[in-house]
Amino acid sequence: MKKIKIALLQIMHGKTISENLDIGMENCRKAKALGADIVLFPEMWSAGYNIPENVEELKKTAISIDDNFVNSFKRLTEELNIAIGITLLESHDPLPRNTMCLFDRFGNRIITYAKVHTCDFGDEKRLTPGDDFYVSDLNTESGKVKIGAMICYDREFPESARILMLKGAEIILVPNACPMEINRLSQLRARAFENMVGIATANYPKEQPDCNGHSSAYDGIAYKQNESGSRDTLIIEAGEESGIYIATFDIDELRDYRNREVHGNAYRHPEKYKMLISEEKTEPFIRSDYRK
Repeated sequence: MKKIKIALLQIMHGKTISENLDIGMENCRKAKALGADIVLFPEMWSAGYNIPENVEELKKTAISIDDNFVNSFKRLTEELNIAIGITLLESHDPLPRNTMCLFDRFGNRIITYAKVHTCDFGDEKRLTPGDDFYVSDLNTESGKVKIGAMICYDREFPESARILMLKGAEIILVPNACPMEINRLSQLRARAFENMVGIATANYPKEQPDCNGHSSAYDGIAYKQNESGSRDTLIIEAGEESGIYIATFDIDELRDYRNREVHGNAYRHPEKYKMLISEEKTEPFIRSDYRK
């Protein structure tokens, strides 16, 4: 198959959902012109990652996954023959969700993923967490690939990427809205390495409060045949400025690597990991604001 190109939209939102629609559509067209097969938005694009303190205002800011905002990107996938991962503050009961909808190039919504690990120590305590992780076959113009999704803080839990790998993900899409400093970038590098998956992350530029750009992609291939030693799996790391950054993944090379290397699910012993699913919490990890 051809190499798959993912456009990381490190762009600044507008002041209204209408502006965000226009800005988003324009940048999807630009990404297509750059040869992208998949376009990925930063976290909660519909609202510009804004979580009002007032719950009633928050609910008014949220939109349905069948809203015209979302369906506009669905129609655009068909027009441009491209997949789009659009993010939104989704209407949900009892509280909205932080969601990504992935549309394939035929306008089919193949993944609707709500952020599982909400930041309950901050504003996201006013959101409803998601309850599962999803992987789907994505038919791109360059070939088929198994795609999974997680959002921002999900990255800090090895279980997120691990479950996606176990469900078959070859590439994980990660909408983001936070400062991507060395430790968070290292988390993404580790998730790609230990699961032998590609990871593509789109973050807001430095103009967004508490963000700094540095959208990134890792191909998950630590050892190449005919090369000695290990290599950095980094494909691309943006700076702080706005822009569209193209990450190119060689899926055939990734599949060959996964067939012969030692990570992922090759040598795991899940029968010995029972403590990982225990719900017991002890000091020093007791937090009064923890939610299931």
